[in-house]
Amino acid sequence: MNEILMLASVPVFFGGLVLFFRLFGKHGIFAWTVICTITANIEVLILVHAFGMDTTLGNVLFASSFLATDIMSELYGKKEANKCVKLGIAANITFILISQSWFLYIPAEADTMATPIKTVFANTPRVMLASLFAYVVCELYDVWAYHHVWAWTEKKFGDRKRFLWLRNNGSTLVSQLINVVVFNLLAFAGVFPADIIIQILIFGYAIFIVTSILDTPFLYLARRIAEKHPELLSND
Repeated sequence: MNEILMLASVPVFFGGLVLFFRLFGKHGIFAWTVICTITANIEVLILVHAFGMDTTLGNVLFASSFLATDIMSELYGKKEANKCVKLGIAANITFILISQSWFLYIPAEADTMATPIKTVFANTPRVMLASLFAYVVCELYDVWAYHHVWAWTEKKFGDRKRFLWLRNNGSTLVSQLINVVVFNLLAFAGVFPADIIIQILIFGYAIFIVTSILDTPFLYLARRIAEKHPELLSND
């Protein structure tokens, strides 16, 4: 069941992002970035066993944030892609502050939810701060690398539109490696045994390799949608 759910989540999350873009343009991409950066950091608290290894949830959903910045880079440019990253950073910081403010209140005697919610979010500051740091490093690198590869292929072959797959995967595969190493070491060192962390690193990056390859058709789809609906490229 875990394996089926993970595989099914890839087209669901990537397709969901493209649907948001089709419905709301770049504002849909901004909205998806906020959704996935917050919910992925909650999902990642859950450890599951799949494909013979232990891993955390959130990998596939978080991978969609890289697709979001790549779509933004391809259709709206580097400035808007970096704005997308900054929005994700702001969303993370805001959620940390809001979620931790809940525990300043004294629960009523009849309350039944404060304790389980506190249990869920007790590790949230560390996890989200680790995610925030990894997100800043790897996403800014991803945007830079995407445009660096794009400039190189355009200069080399004289075609701005070709090699979308190369700039997509060339940037994402490296940035995902940075993300999985930085995040998991900062978030889970001392929480899980070393062998579990190694499994999480190996399996987490394996998932990101797969998702990086599988997100390419969705990037082509987003560009095709933009070509058919040029109103989506409006800066409004």
